[in-house]
Amino acid sequence: MMTLSSSNATVPGGNASMPVTAEVKTILDLLAAMEGPPLEDLTPDEMRANYAALGMAATKADVASVEDRMVPGPAGDIPVRVYVPEGASAAEAGPVLVYFHGGGWVIGDLETHDPTVRALAARSGITVVSVDYRLAPEHPFPAPLADCVAAVEWVVASASELSIDPARLAVGGDSAGGNLAAVVSARLRDTPAAPCFQLLVYPVTDGTLSHPSIDENADGYFLTKEMMVWFWQHYVGSGSRTDPSVSPLHAPASALEGVCPALVITAEFDPLRDEGEAYAEHLSAAGVPVTSTRYDGVIHGFFQMGDMIPEGNQAIDEAAEALKRALA
Repeated sequence: MMTLSSSNATVPGGNASMPVTAEVKTILDLLAAMEGPPLEDLTPDEMRANYAALGMAATKADVASVEDRMVPGPAGDIPVRVYVPEGASAAEAGPVLVYFHGGGWVIGDLETHDPTVRALAARSGITVVSVDYRLAPEHPFPAPLADCVAAVEWVVASASELSIDPARLAVGGDSAGGNLAAVVSARLRDTPAAPCFQLLVYPVTDGTLSHPSIDENADGYFLTKEMMVWFWQHYVGSGSRTDPSVSPLHAPASALEGVCPALVITAEFDPLRDEGEAYAEHLSAAGVPVTSTRYDGVIHGFFQMGDMIPEGNQAIDEAAEALKRALA
């Protein structure tokens, strides 16, 4: 069963119903006025530096504690950051969200997503473990996925130390992180580390780049089609883009039956809009309970832009409430 909701009553598959919001237009105008080469012409290191600069001034919510840890991974230690919200009790095992940052598997880290993860922890009252998985092209598929699987398994194995209940574990992420969360949910379905909820924020689900929104929103809305081509080339190279481990939309129904419930959040003016909503429908067809919410008038990345885009705060609130309900 799939529940559809929207910030302005747009249903998945519909045409754009309104222009971008005034706040989004201001951001897009500023980006358009900036001089420099197209982002897809930058090197990974240059792109990482630009991305890191975007969120430096973002508001950081207060939490009870933040601790950087190193956890064992398939090719060495994986950095993680553990956020414990106010009111959490070390004597009582609580729920946990393992979060995978976005950035096309190439950019992003613990710092770029620190404000977002803090907000999720503070508003949900749930401990969050943010994962700094290896990045392409230095570490292409399957390295980022392997790190994410290992991090979830570590959280479960360390439940007592972390004061969390492994039976109330969720995974989540935005963009490429949403892709990783979706694949991890399916990969761990039949294991002791199986999540009980997945939060997928404008997830990448289909490497074929064939959905209408890829071309409808190809340019001028922050994330572009050419940037997605650039990200995919770095992540999988000449490998298969329809392998379900990189494109969960291509997973057979049998691989998704029994996977944990999901909240899928999409943005109207996002090249990834249609593939995210198609994945919500794919999960629902496999019998997975899904809520799919499209936020109208906004762009890819709005979930991280709550200081500038009100819908970003609304989406964080929706995610926090969904996590509280799912992990109660």
